[in-house]
Amino acid sequence: MSILSSFFKKEMPGKGASIILDCTDYKKAIESGKVQLVDVRTSKEYSGGYIKDAVNIDVFQKKAFTEYFEGLERSQPVYLYCRSGQRSQTAASRLLAMGFEQIIDLKGGILQWNKVFN
Repeated sequence: MSILSSFFKKEMPGKGASIILDCTDYKKAIESGKVQLVDVRTSKEYSGGYIKDAVNIDVFQKKAFTEYFEGLERSQPVYLYCRSGQRSQTAASRLLAMGFEQIIDLKGGILQWNKVFN
């Protein structure tokens, strides 16, 4: 992670941390091994293009969202992204409240990703 990513770190006492990474650092992180990578947009948005190996779990489908994340490892980082970064921050807050220790969010969402990598 870059030194700049530390400026975007949000901590909740006793609940973990949310970190926002730029596209370059995010890409390095998700390519470094098997990660929990989740696209929190709608299924329609997801079908229009997504980051390789991302699972689609719509943040607004609360029951499905909660059920999916109940099955993930809370001690392992969860990498989130959405269209522009707003919904993924909502998802990050929910996950921290569920006890996840580290949430990594893509700064600018897939819009920024596509500008940089497509």
